[in-house]
Amino acid sequence: MSQIILFTLLGAVFYWISKSYSAYQSSEYSPKQFQNFVLTKDRLAQSELGLFVALIAKVAKADGRVDELEAELISNMFNDISKLFPDPQETKTLLKEIFSIEKEISNNIDDVALSLYIVLKNDPHKRQKMVEFMVNLAYIDGILSHSEEEMLHKIASHLHFSKEDLTFLLNQFGSLHRHSVKESSISQSYTVLGLTPEATNDAIKKAYRALVREHHPDIIKAQGASDEYLKIATEKVQEINAAYEMIKKARGI
Repeated sequence: MSQIILFTLLGAVFYWISKSYSAYQSSEYSPKQFQNFVLTKDRLAQSELGLFVALIAKVAKADGRVDELEAELISNMFNDISKLFPDPQETKTLLKEIFSIEKEISNNIDDVALSLYIVLKNDPHKRQKMVEFMVNLAYIDGILSHSEEEMLHKIASHLHFSKEDLTFLLNQFGSLHRHSVKESSISQSYTVLGLTPEATNDAIKKAYRALVREHHPDIIKAQGASDEYLKIATEKVQEINAAYEMIKKARGI
């Protein structure tokens, strides 16, 4: 029972992060601001939201890979940003392209961060919220790697976000995630996926994908589910993701 509670806490933390970003975006941006935006990949990439996505890509890839929890959080962010533009689907496609390109480039982080600072020079609140999201993203798996921490310090410095404020955020969110993302028993992880430890790697991947499709909030939302049910579905997906990540680490896959 304690392991189920831990998985539920992980889902709750993930849901809180996603909702916090959605609330922030709703307060800072509106579709009216982008109604005349000429949507091209280059223009989107040079906008404050495009530059933000580029930095998110670098933080997500800082430890060498983008795991399922990070990908899910980023996907939710893409959904929120896309809704601001007249053509949400095309916007989301371009955001994914920007993300895919930028996560593979490691030598332009200074230029991207400085460009974002120039755009948001007179808006410290936006810069703070963006740094907060990046810290949360780095901690979403419960562990802040040395490479992630170094990158966060570099980005924060370029955004004129003080070292003291960043340290405070790292301690604050680090404590939150460390208390929410715990090492659960492997046997419980298999139970979450409806499997036994004897399952093959292919069977594990197949079960994981099927469960995510079954409970994914976007699919549930399309079926007209209530906000409360969407919250439950989000927490379930994160429970599934956490179990899958634990099994993958244990098996080295």
